[in-house]
Amino acid sequence: MIRSLIMASMCVLMTEFSAAQARDFGQWDNTDSEVSEWFRSLMQPDDPMVPCCGKADAYWCDIIYVRDGKTFCQITDDRDDDALMRPHHPIGEEIEIPDSKLKWDRGNPTGHAVVFLSGNGIVYCFVQGTGI
Repeated sequence: MIRSLIMASMCVLMTEFSAAQARDFGQWDNTDSEVSEWFRSLMQPDDPMVPCCGKADAYWCDIIYVRDGKTFCQITDDRDDDALMRPHHPIGEEIEIPDSKLKWDRGNPTGHAVVFLSGNGIVYCFVQGTGI
């Protein structure tokens, strides 16, 4: 419970800081309102009171596979990390997705599978792509 509260507080602080900084770069000005609302509304599947966080935590992760009963994705995101104010995760980096972080209830308007990662690589959420 305490860990969840700490993570939620960190997400809120990071999201508020990132959003303020991102406006300075015009990042949010050219974003589809449906996609922005989707990012803001996502909650962690194993703790529905805690957000998945936001765009600064999101990475396209379109190569998905199962190995030894575990789900993995590979980062495919070539967007500018600095503009999104997020840590760098190189294309091809393999991320193990815990079953408890697989999210199925909100659809996905991005056209990509999206993994939400903490600054040190902990998975907040994983949302399957729509194939758009």
